[in-house]
Formats: sequence, structure tokens, C-alpha cells
Amino acid sequence: MQTFFEILKAVVQGIVEGVTEWLPISSTGHIILLEEFLRFNVSQEFFNVFKVVIQLGAIMAVVILYFHRLNPFSPKKTPQQRNEIWHMWFKVAVATIPAAVIGFLFDDFIDEKLSTPIVIAATLIIYGILFIWIENQKRRPTVSRIVELNYTMALYIGGFQMLALIPGTSRSGATILGAILLGASRPVAAEFSFFMSIPVMFGASLYKILDYIKDNGFNFTGTEIAVLLVGTLVSFIVSVFVIKFLMSYIKRHDFKVFGYYRIALGIVIILYFGIRTLLLA
Repeated sequence: MQTFFEILKAVVQGIVEGVTEWLPISSTGHIILLEEFLRFNVSQEFFNVFKVVIQLGAIMAVVILYFHRLNPFSPKKTPQQRNEIWHMWFKVAVATIPAAVIGFLFDDFIDEKLSTPIVIAATLIIYGILFIWIENQKRRPTVSRIVELNYTMALYIGGFQMLALIPGTSRSGATILGAILLGASRPVAAEFSFFMSIPVMFGASLYKILDYIKDNGFNFTGTEIAVLLVGTLVSFIVSVFVIKFLMSYIKRHDFKVFGYYRIALGIVIILYFGIRTLLLA
């Protein structure tokens, strides 16, 4: 019975991950609230691994949905199309560098010092305001296709992704915001953000798994393996639908609704943890 409830919790976590990983609303902000009401009966070390590994399911949704566009080896493509795909991957690699370097150097500091309700709430609200402000500027995009992104723009977008290392910022939110500021259309900003996530999240998952195995050995219990597999699968299924929804939505609407949602969630986190602190004082 205990295993059943742990798997049920993994389903809920997978749903939250699949939705919040792609919408610019911060998966961390939602997870911190979810942890308050839905705690796993596992070690904190394993739970830290679980939260990262279920992102693999979300990433596989991108790989499968965009496989044809991401595959430079397809015989159906012309030499020019294959060349453009290779350049797109090189731009993704360039964009990945800032977050990879800073994340590797400061991962422990970020987990220990910045993963707090006040930091998460503050970044939710700040970036929510920025989304609303940017959309109110009615900027005319200068980049309407990913192939038009140059390497300098890719590096700058990577700089925005680096900001997302601060919990509550939202990786997709920061990169989409940065790409729009640099002149990308909403669909280009969203898709390039999706593609950037592939090496970043695969790398983060691998790092967390190896770090856990180094300290604890490969002693996952049957329940823990089931929780990992179920959470990852659910995250994948939900991500497929959420990515399709987002790409359809932004062709007709702007990002302001996500800005308002972020501000509301930030306020909820401040109120909840503020009241809890007062009651426990």
C-alpha cells in the first residue's frame, strides 16, 4: 500500500513537472508548494535526484515532437537543410555554455542558499512584471525563423538561461524573455528555448544521478525505481500535450497571462510561508 501511495505522488509530481517545465511559470515555485502538501517517504538525497530525473521525460517529449527538425542525418533533407540544422545545434551548444559553467561552479551554493521561499517568490514576481512590461512594448520581431538567430544572439540567450539558475526564475521563462528582448518572435523564442533545454537538462540529470551514486552507491529500492519510472513517464506524456498547447497558444496570444499568474503565485508563496512562520514562532 505504501508503494502505491508513493507512485501516486510520483504521478502528481510528473504532471506538475510536465506542465511547469515548458510554460514560463517556474517549476520550482510549484514544486516547493507541492512538497508542503505531498511529501515522499524517501530520503532527501533521493528526492533531489527524482526532481531532476523526471525532467528527462519532459526532454524526451521535445526530442520526439521535433525529431525530424532536429535530425541532421535525415536523407529527406537537402544539403542546405542539414547544414542549417548543424548550425542550429552549434548555436544551442554556444547558448548552453554560460549556464553550464556557472551551474557547475555554484550548484551546491544555489541549492543551499537560494532555494528559499522568499527568493523563489521574488523571482516569480519580478519576471512576471517583466513579461507584462515587455508585451506592453509591442515590439516588432526581427527574427521570425530559428535559422536567422546568429551566434551572438544565441550566446546572449544563454546568458539569460544562466539567470534561471536562481530558483523561481523558470528556465523557459528566462530564455523566452531574453530571446524576445533580442528580437525573436514568440514561436522562435519558445522553440529555441525547447532546444536549449535538451543538453542542459540531460547534463543536469546525469550529474545528479552520478553524484547520488557516488555518495550512496546504486542501491535504489524497488519503490524508488518505480517512483522514478512513473514520474518520468507521466512527465513525458504531459509535456507532449503542453508543448503543443503552448505553440498553438502563442500564435494567437502574448505571454501576459503567464506574467499575471507568476505574480499571483509569488504572492501566494509569500503569504503561505509568512503565515506558517508566524504560527510556528
